Amino acid sequence: MKIAKDTVVQLHYSLYDDQGNLIESTQSTGGDPVAYLQGHQNMIPGFEKAVTGMEAGEQQSFTLEPKDAYGERKEGNEQRIPVKHLQGAGTAKKPNWRKGMVAWVETEQGTRQVTVVKVGRFMADVDTNHPLAGQALRFDVDIVNVRAATPEEIAHKHAHGVGGHQH
Repeated sequence: MKIAKDTVVQLHYSLYDDQGNLIESTQSTGGDPVAYLQGHQNMIPGFEKAVTGMEAGEQQSFTLEPKDAYGERKEGNEQRIPVKHLQGAGTAKKPNWRKGMVAWVETEQGTRQVTVVKVGRFMADVDTNHPLAGQALRFDVDIVNVRAATPEEIAHKHAHGVGGHQH
């Protein structure tokens, strides 16, 4: 079966920045492949477009320009927010936020990644550009499995089971 809208894709990937540095890899953890529902904005648009038509057992490398990945960097995308709204610094009850750390913030548009620019006792200045905005990204993918999505997965707009969303 080929990757198309409403298929569940299980894959391993390695992601490299525009300098060739490894950012993350599912292969290095020895864990389960990632599973996602194709065509439902579970992956960045350029990624879904690049893997469309691939089948289980295929491997491919492709580079996405910023417009097809996390977008171009937008200057002036800084905001001041209460430190208590920053999430993601491990398990510490009171994390020690520092410049350059990546945090998650709940917004009206959902969860967003931000980069800490400056932090005070109660307020933090954050850059709301995605940390990978403005970069060309290379993906090395290994398609493990492709299957038709269940009606429940399509209704929920995400893959279920190993590597996907666990209810």
